Amino acid sequence: MSTGSWFQDWFSSPYYHQLYFKRDEAEADKFINKLIKHLKPAPGATMLDVACGRGRHARSLAAMGFDVTGIDISKDSIAEALLAENENLHFYKHDMRLPFRVNYFQYAFNFFTSFGYFRTEREHYNAIRTIAQSLSAGGTFVMDYLNVHYAEDHLVFKQDEQIDGVNYYITKWHDETHFYKKIIVEDEALGAPLEFMEKVAKFSLGDFNDMFSFHHLQIQEVFGDYDFGNYDVKKSPRLIMIARKQAT
Repeated sequence: MSTGSWFQDWFSSPYYHQLYFKRDEAEADKFINKLIKHLKPAPGATMLDVACGRGRHARSLAAMGFDVTGIDISKDSIAEALLAENENLHFYKHDMRLPFRVNYFQYAFNFFTSFGYFRTEREHYNAIRTIAQSLSAGGTFVMDYLNVHYAEDHLVFKQDEQIDGVNYYITKWHDETHFYKKIIVEDEALGAPLEFMEKVAKFSLGDFNDMFSFHHLQIQEVFGDYDFGNYDVKKSPRLIMIARKQAT
Protein backbone atom coordinates (compact mmCIF):
# COMPACT_ATOMS: atom_id res chain seq x y z
CA MET A 1 0.00 0.00 0.00
CA SER A 2 2.86 2.43 0.78
CA THR A 3 3.90 4.70 -2.09
CA GLY A 4 6.95 6.27 -0.45
CA SER A 5 7.98 7.96 2.78
CA TRP A 6 5.42 8.11 5.59
CA PHE A 7 4.74 11.81 4.99
CA GLN A 8 3.92 11.27 1.31
CA ASP A 9 1.32 8.63 2.18
CA TRP A 10 -0.15 10.48 5.16
CA PHE A 11 -0.17 13.99 3.70
CA SER A 12 -1.98 12.72 0.59
CA SER A 13 -4.68 11.05 2.67
CA PRO A 14 -8.05 12.82 3.01
CA TYR A 15 -7.96 11.75 6.66
CA TYR A 16 -4.87 13.88 7.27
CA HIS A 17 -6.70 16.98 6.10
CA GLN A 18 -9.84 16.07 8.00
CA LEU A 19 -7.92 15.54 11.24
CA TYR A 20 -5.76 18.66 11.10
CA PHE A 21 -7.62 21.21 9.05
CA LYS A 22 -11.15 20.92 10.35
CA ARG A 23 -9.77 22.88 13.31
CA ASP A 24 -10.37 26.61 13.61
CA GLU A 25 -8.50 28.44 10.86
CA ALA A 26 -8.92 31.79 12.61
CA GLU A 27 -5.75 31.26 14.68
CA ALA A 28 -3.69 30.63 11.55
CA ASP A 29 -5.06 33.70 9.78
CA LYS A 30 -4.52 35.83 12.90
CA PHE A 31 -0.87 34.70 13.10
CA ILE A 32 -0.20 35.39 9.42
CA ASN A 33 -1.81 38.85 9.64
CA LYS A 34 0.29 39.64 12.70
CA LEU A 35 3.42 38.32 11.00
CA ILE A 36 2.90 40.51 7.91
CA LYS A 37 2.37 43.58 10.10
CA HIS A 38 5.66 42.73 11.83
CA LEU A 39 7.65 42.07 8.64
CA LYS A 40 6.17 44.96 6.65
CA PRO A 41 6.83 43.52 3.16
CA ALA A 42 6.70 45.88 0.21
CA PRO A 43 3.52 45.75 -1.89
CA GLY A 44 3.71 42.88 -4.38
CA ALA A 45 6.66 41.24 -2.61
CA THR A 46 7.56 37.75 -3.85
CA MET A 47 6.93 34.99 -1.32
CA LEU A 48 7.50 31.23 -1.15
CA ASP A 49 5.31 29.01 1.05
CA VAL A 50 7.33 25.83 1.61
CA ALA A 51 5.20 22.72 2.31
CA CYS A 52 2.07 24.71 1.50
CA GLY A 53 -0.39 21.80 1.68
CA ARG A 54 -3.65 22.75 -0.01
CA GLY A 55 -2.60 26.40 0.00
CA ARG A 56 -4.73 28.00 2.69
CA HIS A 57 -1.89 30.19 4.00
CA ALA A 58 -0.64 31.01 0.51
CA ARG A 59 -4.17 32.12 -0.39
CA SER A 60 -4.25 34.45 2.63
CA LEU A 61 -0.93 36.02 1.62
CA ALA A 62 -1.99 36.40 -2.01
CA ALA A 63 -5.23 38.07 -0.91
CA MET A 64 -3.04 40.75 0.74
CA GLY A 65 -1.58 41.55 -2.68
CA PHE A 66 1.70 39.64 -2.55
CA ASP A 67 3.05 37.42 -5.34
CA VAL A 68 2.93 34.00 -3.70
CA THR A 69 4.23 30.60 -4.80
CA GLY A 70 3.44 27.44 -2.86
CA ILE A 71 5.32 24.14 -3.13
CA ASP A 72 4.41 20.79 -1.62
CA ILE A 73 5.39 17.15 -2.12
CA SER A 74 1.76 15.94 -2.09
CA LYS A 75 0.28 15.63 -5.58
CA ASP A 76 -3.26 15.59 -4.20
CA SER A 77 -2.72 18.71 -2.07
CA ILE A 78 -1.28 20.64 -5.00
CA ALA A 79 -4.12 19.49 -7.28
CA GLU A 80 -6.58 21.09 -4.86
CA ALA A 81 -4.43 24.19 -4.34
CA LEU A 82 -4.29 24.76 -8.09
CA LEU A 83 -8.05 25.34 -8.13
CA ALA A 84 -7.37 28.73 -6.50
CA GLU A 85 -4.39 29.68 -8.70
CA ASN A 86 -4.43 33.17 -10.20
CA GLU A 87 -2.01 35.77 -11.57
CA ASN A 88 -0.34 36.33 -8.19
CA LEU A 89 -0.85 32.86 -6.68
CA HIS A 90 1.05 29.85 -8.07
CA PHE A 91 1.47 26.23 -6.96
CA TYR A 92 3.90 23.47 -7.87
CA LYS A 93 4.38 19.88 -6.77
CA HIS A 94 7.96 19.96 -5.53
CA ASP A 95 10.19 18.24 -2.99
CA MET A 96 11.74 20.84 -0.68
CA ARG A 97 14.99 18.87 -0.63
CA LEU A 98 15.59 19.86 -4.27
CA PRO A 99 16.50 23.36 -5.54
CA PHE A 100 13.71 25.71 -6.56
CA ARG A 101 14.05 29.17 -8.21
CA VAL A 102 17.46 30.31 -7.01
CA ASN A 103 17.81 33.94 -5.77
CA TYR A 104 14.19 34.70 -6.64
CA PHE A 105 12.03 35.33 -3.54
CA GLN A 106 12.09 38.15 -1.01
CA TYR A 107 10.37 36.04 1.65
CA ALA A 108 10.08 32.32 2.41
CA PHE A 109 7.83 30.70 5.01
CA ASN A 110 7.58 27.28 6.59
CA PHE A 111 4.47 27.26 8.77
CA PHE A 112 3.14 25.00 11.54
CA THR A 113 5.91 22.39 11.92
CA SER A 114 6.09 21.45 8.24
CA PHE A 115 9.68 20.27 8.65
CA GLY A 116 11.68 17.61 10.49
CA TYR A 117 10.17 14.66 8.59
CA PHE A 118 13.21 13.35 6.76
CA ARG A 119 15.31 10.32 7.55
CA THR A 120 18.80 11.81 7.56
CA GLU A 121 20.51 15.00 8.68
CA ARG A 122 21.69 15.61 5.12
CA GLU A 123 18.08 15.70 3.87
CA HIS A 124 17.16 18.33 6.46
CA TYR A 125 20.21 20.41 5.50
CA ASN A 126 19.20 20.03 1.85
CA ALA A 127 15.75 21.42 2.62
CA ILE A 128 17.25 24.46 4.37
CA ARG A 129 19.64 24.84 1.42
CA THR A 130 16.66 24.94 -0.98
CA ILE A 131 14.99 27.65 1.07
CA ALA A 132 18.16 29.71 1.49
CA GLN A 133 19.02 29.47 -2.20
CA SER A 134 15.49 30.48 -3.19
CA LEU A 135 15.91 33.83 -1.42
CA SER A 136 17.57 36.86 -2.92
CA ALA A 137 20.31 38.53 -0.84
CA GLY A 138 18.76 40.19 2.20
CA GLY A 139 15.65 38.00 1.88
CA THR A 140 13.74 36.86 4.96
CA PHE A 141 12.91 33.32 6.07
CA VAL A 142 10.34 32.56 8.76
CA MET A 143 10.20 29.08 10.27
CA ASP A 144 7.50 28.08 12.75
CA TYR A 145 8.42 24.87 14.60
CA LEU A 146 7.35 23.14 17.77
CA ASN A 147 9.40 23.91 20.89
CA VAL A 148 10.93 20.54 21.73
CA HIS A 149 11.27 21.12 25.47
CA TYR A 150 7.69 22.32 25.87
CA ALA A 151 6.37 19.47 23.70
CA GLU A 152 8.19 16.89 25.83
CA ASP A 153 6.65 18.27 29.03
CA HIS A 154 3.12 18.60 27.63
CA LEU A 155 2.81 15.47 25.50
CA VAL A 156 -0.67 13.92 25.60
CA PHE A 157 0.09 10.23 25.18
CA LYS A 158 -3.38 9.06 24.14
CA GLN A 159 -6.38 10.82 22.68
CA ASP A 160 -9.45 9.90 20.65
CA GLU A 161 -11.29 12.16 18.24
CA GLN A 162 -14.43 11.74 16.18
CA ILE A 163 -14.83 14.01 13.15
CA ASP A 164 -17.77 13.67 10.76
CA GLY A 165 -18.35 10.07 11.85
CA VAL A 166 -14.70 9.06 11.47
CA ASN A 167 -12.86 7.86 14.58
CA TYR A 168 -9.19 8.73 15.16
CA TYR A 169 -7.24 6.88 17.84
CA ILE A 170 -3.98 8.71 18.50
CA THR A 171 -0.95 7.51 20.47
CA LYS A 172 2.11 9.71 21.01
CA TRP A 173 5.57 9.07 22.41
CA HIS A 174 9.14 10.29 22.03
CA ASP A 175 12.75 9.21 22.34
CA GLU A 176 16.00 11.17 22.41
CA THR A 177 15.78 12.30 18.79
CA HIS A 178 12.14 12.24 17.60
CA PHE A 179 8.48 12.63 18.44
CA TYR A 180 6.20 9.85 17.16
CA LYS A 181 2.47 9.72 16.60
CA LYS A 182 0.46 6.67 15.57
CA ILE A 183 -2.98 7.38 14.12
CA ILE A 184 -5.53 4.61 13.63
CA VAL A 185 -8.49 5.63 11.45
CA GLU A 186 -11.83 3.85 11.68
CA ASP A 187 -14.37 4.78 9.04
CA GLU A 188 -17.47 2.76 8.16
CA ALA A 189 -16.64 3.40 4.50
CA LEU A 190 -13.42 1.41 4.92
CA GLY A 191 -13.14 -2.36 4.88
CA ALA A 192 -10.60 -2.25 7.71
CA PRO A 193 -8.93 0.41 9.88
CA LEU A 194 -6.02 2.39 8.43
CA GLU A 195 -2.84 3.08 10.37
CA PHE A 196 -0.46 5.99 9.84
CA MET A 197 2.69 7.04 11.66
CA GLU A 198 4.23 10.47 12.06
CA LYS A 199 7.87 11.04 12.98
CA VAL A 200 9.23 14.54 13.65
CA ALA A 201 12.82 15.37 14.57
CA LYS A 202 13.69 17.10 17.84
CA PHE A 203 15.42 20.22 16.56
CA SER A 204 16.39 22.90 19.09
CA LEU A 205 17.11 26.57 18.49
CA GLY A 206 20.81 25.67 18.47
CA ASP A 207 20.24 22.99 15.81
CA PHE A 208 18.42 25.44 13.58
CA ASN A 209 21.07 28.09 14.12
CA ASP A 210 23.68 25.60 12.86
CA MET A 211 21.61 24.60 9.81
CA PHE A 212 20.75 28.19 8.98
CA SER A 213 24.30 29.49 9.40
CA PHE A 214 25.68 26.78 7.13
CA HIS A 215 23.47 28.16 4.37
CA HIS A 216 24.10 31.88 5.09
CA LEU A 217 20.89 32.49 7.03
CA GLN A 218 21.29 34.53 10.22
CA ILE A 219 18.57 34.40 12.86
CA GLN A 220 17.39 37.93 13.70
CA GLU A 221 14.44 37.31 16.04
CA VAL A 222 12.92 34.41 17.96
CA PHE A 223 9.37 34.24 19.32
CA GLY A 224 7.65 31.64 21.47
CA ASP A 225 4.00 31.78 20.42
CA TYR A 226 1.62 33.07 17.77
CA ASP A 227 1.17 36.33 19.70
CA PHE A 228 4.91 37.02 19.31
CA GLY A 229 5.69 36.51 22.98
CA ASN A 230 9.32 36.13 24.05
CA TYR A 231 10.81 32.67 23.52
CA ASP A 232 11.28 30.69 26.74
CA VAL A 233 12.95 27.31 26.32
CA LYS A 234 10.63 25.64 28.87
CA LYS A 235 7.43 27.69 28.70
CA SER A 236 6.94 28.59 25.03
CA PRO A 237 4.74 26.28 22.91
CA ARG A 238 6.36 27.36 19.63
CA LEU A 239 9.78 28.17 18.21
CA ILE A 240 9.29 30.92 15.61
CA MET A 241 12.50 32.09 13.97
CA ILE A 242 12.97 35.03 11.61
CA ALA A 243 16.23 34.86 9.66
CA ARG A 244 17.86 36.99 6.99
CA LYS A 245 19.95 35.76 4.06
CA GLN A 246 23.45 37.16 4.18
CA ALA A 247 25.31 38.25 1.07
CA THR A 248 27.87 35.60 0.08
